[in-house]
Amino acid sequence: MSDIAILKEMIKQSATVPLVEDSYGKKQVTLREPALPNCFVTIRGMPQDDQVIIIKVDDFTSPKAIFCGSKGECKRADFAIIADTGKKKVILCIEMKAKSKTSLEWEIIQQLKGAQCFVAYCQKIGKEFWSAKHFLDAYVYRFVTIRNINIHKKPTREAITDNHDCPENMLKISSPHYLQFNFLIGGR
Repeated sequence: MSDIAILKEMIKQSATVPLVEDSYGKKQVTLREPALPNCFVTIRGMPQDDQVIIIKVDDFTSPKAIFCGSKGECKRADFAIIADTGKKKVILCIEMKAKSKTSLEWEIIQQLKGAQCFVAYCQKIGKEFWSAKHFLDAYVYRFVTIRNINIHKKPTREAITDNHDCPENMLKISSPHYLQFNFLIGGR
């Protein structure tokens, strides 16, 4: 069983975002902030359904009943996209912001780290309860913040980068009209 198949068995469908086909038959996903109806971004060029899962990480109940939260350990980013394209195995943690000044950078870093911890928790569950010895071991992380979502959209013309592999080096995108999956993961 593939890692993606295990995740689809593990994660409730209500905590995921489905792929849809665009007018050319290609896969895409629209990520939405539930509290802000006009806050959404579309990612085109997504892998096939059996190669990807999009998890609404923010749906995971905050562990405030256990942790103090003094270091940001109760925060989580909005989404995690876990994909195995055959060429790349990637875990993409995404935090969306309606405006550029809604959060300080260190708060966004905490949210991205929280999403990474959520995926690590899923990884441990897969290893222990699905007996998948190498579950998610070969995946690389990518971290992205998307800002100014509620303002006028414009084409995204930013250089492809492979160095957004930790929350502190997140890829920062502003006012996207739409995004390409390969751009987000640092693909060519």
